[in-house]
Amino acid sequence: MNLHAGPFANWLLLTSFLISGGLILHAALRIPWFALTQERLTGWFGASVFVLCFWQMKASIQPGLSFHLLGASALTMIAGRDKALLGLAAVLIADTAYGHSAWASMGLSWLIIAFLPVTLTHALFNWAQRALPANYFIYIFVNCFAASMLSMWCTGFFTCGLLAASGVYPVDFLIEEQLPYYFLMGWPEGFTSGVYLSLLVIWRPQWVSTFNDAFYLTRKN
Repeated sequence: MNLHAGPFANWLLLTSFLISGGLILHAALRIPWFALTQERLTGWFGASVFVLCFWQMKASIQPGLSFHLLGASALTMIAGRDKALLGLAAVLIADTAYGHSAWASMGLSWLIIAFLPVTLTHALFNWAQRALPANYFIYIFVNCFAASMLSMWCTGFFTCGLLAASGVYPVDFLIEEQLPYYFLMGWPEGFTSGVYLSLLVIWRPQWVSTFNDAFYLTRKN
C-alpha cells in the first residue's frame, strides 16, 4: 500500500505532499497538548507503535503492490481523529526510513492509508452515536469491526483506481490480481481491531479516548 514515486507525475506528488502537510498541521493545531493526560498519551503512543509493527508484516506481489494491515481505524478509536492522523504520519515516516516506501510519494501514501481510513472511521463513529443505541456491542461491531473492514476496502478501491489512472498497471490486472486481496484482508483488519479494542475497553478504558462508560454502559435509549 506504500506507493513508489516513479509511476506518478511530479505535480501529483507535490500537490499531495502540500495537501497532506496542511492536513497534518491542522490536526496538530487542534490537539489540546497541555490538557493530555498520561493515560491518553500512553494509549496514543502505544497504539502507534503497535501499528508500526503491523506495517512490517507485509506481502508483495508486484513492484508497488504490497499488502499489510492498516490499524488506522483502531488508532482512531483509541486516540481520536487528530492524534491518529499525527500518529500515522509518524508511522509512515518511520516506515519510509526503513526503505519500505519513497520519500517523494509519502504525501500520497498518507492521504490513502491514513487520512482516508481515519476520516471514514471518525464519520462512522459520529453517525453511530447519533443514530444508533448507546450500546457496547454497537461500539465494538460497528465502530471497530465494521469501520476497520470498510476502511481496508475503501483503501483498496482508491489504491487500485490511482494505479489504473496513472497507467501503472492495467485495469484488468488490478481487478483480478489486487482488488480481491483487499476484500480478503478486510476481515482480519476488522477482527484484529475489534478484539484489540474489546480488550482495551475492558482492561484499560482510560487509554481509549472514544469510549465513555457513562455513555455506553449506563445510558438508556
